[in-house]
Formats: sequence, structure tokens, C-alpha cells
Amino acid sequence: MSISEIEGKVTRISGPIVYAEGLDSCGLYDVVEVGDQAVTGEIIRMKDGLATLQIYEDVTGMTVGGKVVCHRRPLSVRLGPGLIGTIYDGIQRPLETMFNDSGAFLKPGVRSEPLDVSKKWIFVPAEGINAGIPIKPGMVLGSVQETESVNHSIMVPPSIRGRTLVEFSGAGEYTVNQKIGETELGEEIFLAHYWPVRTPRPFTQKLSVSEPLITGQRVIDVFFPLSKGGTAAIPGGFGTGKTMTQHAIAKWCDADIIVYIGCGERGNEMTDVLTEFPGLTDPRTGRSLMERTILIANTSNMPVAAREVSLYSGITLAEYYRDMGLDVAIMADSTSRWAEALRELSGRMEEMPAEEGYPAYLPTRLAEFYERAGRVISLSDKPGSVSLIGAVSPAGGDFSEPVTQHTKRFIRCFWALDRDLANARHYPAIGWIESYSEYAEEIKPWWDKLDPRWNSVRMQALELLKKEQRLQQIVRLIGPDALPDTERIVLIAAEMIKNGFLQQSAFDEIDMYSVPEKQILILSIMMSFYKRALEIIRNGCPLSKIMNLSCREEIVRIKTTFSNEDTSGIASVENHMNQQLDELDRFYRKVGAI
Repeated sequence: MSISEIEGKVTRISGPIVYAEGLDSCGLYDVVEVGDQAVTGEIIRMKDGLATLQIYEDVTGMTVGGKVVCHRRPLSVRLGPGLIGTIYDGIQRPLETMFNDSGAFLKPGVRSEPLDVSKKWIFVPAEGINAGIPIKPGMVLGSVQETESVNHSIMVPPSIRGRTLVEFSGAGEYTVNQKIGETELGEEIFLAHYWPVRTPRPFTQKLSVSEPLITGQRVIDVFFPLSKGGTAAIPGGFGTGKTMTQHAIAKWCDADIIVYIGCGERGNEMTDVLTEFPGLTDPRTGRSLMERTILIANTSNMPVAAREVSLYSGITLAEYYRDMGLDVAIMADSTSRWAEALRELSGRMEEMPAEEGYPAYLPTRLAEFYERAGRVISLSDKPGSVSLIGAVSPAGGDFSEPVTQHTKRFIRCFWALDRDLANARHYPAIGWIESYSEYAEEIKPWWDKLDPRWNSVRMQALELLKKEQRLQQIVRLIGPDALPDTERIVLIAAEMIKNGFLQQSAFDEIDMYSVPEKQILILSIMMSFYKRALEIIRNGCPLSKIMNLSCREEIVRIKTTFSNEDTSGIASVENHMNQQLDELDRFYRKVGAI
């Protein structure tokens, strides 16, 4: 045991919560190793000489009186080249390496280096970096090519302030354990460094959001957009498509880095990511999606306490890449399972429960997590962002339960999944009545530069869908035939928008991803069809004539018949629509004149 370590002993065990004495001089959230197997945990409470420990591994076989060693440092993750393409558990143990070393089951106390310590990285110094210069936190010393898609900046750790670089190794091949520099106080600089997961990484300035995170999913990008640096929640009952939607966003969004956190969900869902992503091509780079993805797996069959810390580990990795000037998107699946871990641990500590048994500090923990998203100027003077998308799994799809309600306080984009849409196999099953986005006004200038029609057609289409919902209540009572043609065309146009715009197939090579230009073209044509048809109906044309027009089906099929680049094909459909509507318009205007 080193001089900085303190030894105590276990006095009581309650599942993943362990009580120990003799740790009086330790600090809150210090890392401990407990028992003969030295399982990892951290101190979460200190009171009257008794330390409460949260254990992140299996506690089977642990006994009262067992040794507890406190390392007097917070739980940290190692940040450096080699993170991309790796799958970790909640405390940054690489699962593939551990599988090769000890088999399919996680054994208590087993350790493995989070980064490959044998791999040599080609380090290229930044211009003007040499021995003798003053350095500051976040200063870029150079870079290594982590993957074909990611150039990894090597930065001065935020903990090193106001120093001079007295030694610098320069260009060469280094492992993450080899020193590349040293300050006048003897502080060594490596390609990698540690950072505590519960401490947000510092930045220079927080910026307002101004650019959307393009996902390729039409219902999101057009109706309920998320900005880069924004926060969103996907609530929905079992089987409504939370994981499916997050997978689609992770595959196709225009973030530079994806951090996917499987927090308490089933292991087969993480398996889907592992098997699908290597074979998928990034539409921007043409390379494998795994070259920009980090996976954190704390599935339902893994220790429940580590589930709580997995969110902090994931967002710390995201902040690290944000500091390089990259845009990072986090998928947390799901925050409900994370909250259930808090509830179980709180119960073990015999705390007074709040609503539905959740701890009273649930809103605080949610706020601490979501507030780490944002768009900033990093310490390296580069703009970067962390966008956070959390799935919520309310029992029975009841959005009034505590996790969903508290989450709504801290996010600005709400994608409510609808059970009826999911049952009808309409995916993404994001309902357009309960969902909302508060980012629309802030990103409007970006869309105006691309296509000024975005805001107007978006608002018109949403209003049409709301009107259709009101009419459906009447239809269920007296049937559609009782409605006048001017209202029945609302039902027809809304159905076109649902089937031809909002519904999207993840298995269709054309429809799985839609560029913003194509999205606006499709919706604009549909709204144009509705306005022209309504005008013609008012001139005396029966709805049956419009229903028989071939252009109506052509418009609905645009999403699958024309690629993202084939705007001329979409324009030909619009021309055909206008020709058919013009012909009807001329005929019934003439009839009306007679």
C-alpha cells in the first residue's frame, strides 16, 4: 500500500452498498478497492466515522471485516487515442480485452487497461511547439491519426496551469505510457491523461446554439429539430421504438463522434449495435461508422451500481472530444434504467423515498447530467458541441411518471413516441401532437440559407395534422362521408404526409436517410397539392376526381423512388402534379362560369 492510500475494514454489506470504518481522512467520491478480490467502488457518504461505499462489481463472497483500501482520488476515466471503436463497461473496462483474458463473464476484481498500452501512435507536433514555451490548459501540442475519420488532438491536461514546457520529445512514435513532455515542476505530459467523471471539463465560453444536428430522419429534422449542443428526450412505452430511433440517429446524424451508452437495457440491443455498425457506411466519409463510435455497455445483467456511473463516464468521453473542436452526439438508453439504479441504491441506504420510490435528489442528478451538453469554445480555442439524446422508458407509456416529468424540465426537445403509431408499424413512431422542439427559432437562420420555405411549410403541415386530429374525432362518431369535401381533403392530405413524409423505412436504401434538401422538397410538394386541391374543390370539383389523380400516389412514393441527389426527378413529379391540377382547375372554372 502506498503512502497516499488509507486502509479500513468492512462493517456491513447491503448488496452493492457497503459500509466501512477507518476511512475518516478520505474524501467524498474517492475510489476504493474492497475485499480479497479488490472490487472497485467509491465513497458516496461520510457520517460519524462510517463511510458508505457504492460497489461497481459483483459483491458475491464479500465478508464483514474485509479490507478496504482508499486511493484518495476520484473515479476517473483515461482519455487518449484508442477510445474510438472500443466497447467499455460503466467504469471504463474494455469488454473485448476482458473477454479475451477471462471469458464471457465479468469476474470481480478483474482489471484491464482502458487504452492499449502497447500500441505506438505516430505523434505529429503542432506548429511552434518546442521546449521552452509557456503552455496553458487545453493547448494543442500535436495530433495522432486515431482512425481514418478522426484526427486526435493531444492537449495539455486542464490540471496543468501556468507552466513552461522544459522538455518536449517532438515527432515520433509513442505509446500512451511514454512521456512526450515535462514542465518545470516535473509534471509529465503523455498522449493520455485521467479525468474525474463527475467533474465537467472546463471550457472558455458557452455559445448559443445555431445549427441543427441533421439526423436524416424527416420527422426530426423538419418538424422537431435538435440543435448541435442541444438536449432531447425520447419517451415511450415498451416496443414503441426508442432504441430503434436512437440507432437511426447514431448511424446517420452529422456528428463527428458518437458515444452510445447502453444503460440498463437488454444485452441484445448492444449486440445489434456491435454487429451492425462495423458494416454500415458513414454517408459523409464513406467509411465504417465504428471509426467514429464509442460504446459503453452496462446492460441489465451487469452490476446495477455501475449503471449509475456509466452516464458520467460517457459524457466525460464526449466532453474530451468536444474539447478538440468536434461535434459529439450521446445516445443514453435509457435514463429510466439509470434512475431505477438510483432508486435501488437509495433504498439500500434506507433514505426517505420521494415520488414512486425514487430518491428526492433525482431531479438534481438529471440536471447535472443534461447541463453538461452544450456548444462551447473549448480551452483549445475551438468551437465544439455535445448533443445529448436520452431515452426514457415510462412504465406503460405513462408520461406523468417522475423520470419523464423531471426530464422535461431540463431538455428542450421532446420526441414523444406514440403507441398507436408503433402498433401500425409507423416508424419513427414520434407523435406530432405531444412532441415539440424549442430550437426551431434558433436554427431558423441556418435553414433559411438552405431553403427559406422550411419554417412556413413546417408550420403549415403541423397545423394541417392538428386539424386532421380534430376531424378524426368527428369521423369516429359519424364517419367520413358526413364531412364536406373541403374537410375530407384535409384527411387525404394528412394521410399523404403521414405515409409519404413522416413514415421512414430503416431497411430501404433510399429511404433510410434523407438529406435536408429532399425533405423540404417532399413536404413542399405535399402542401402545394393540398392548397391547390382545396382551391379546386371550392371551384366545384368533387373530391373523387382528385382522389383518382395518378400524381397523388407519385408524391407519396417520392421518398423511395428518388435518391437524395435526384432533385430533377422530384421536380418532374411536381410538374406532373401541376399539369393534372391545372387541367381540373380549368375545367371546373369553365363549368362554374357557365
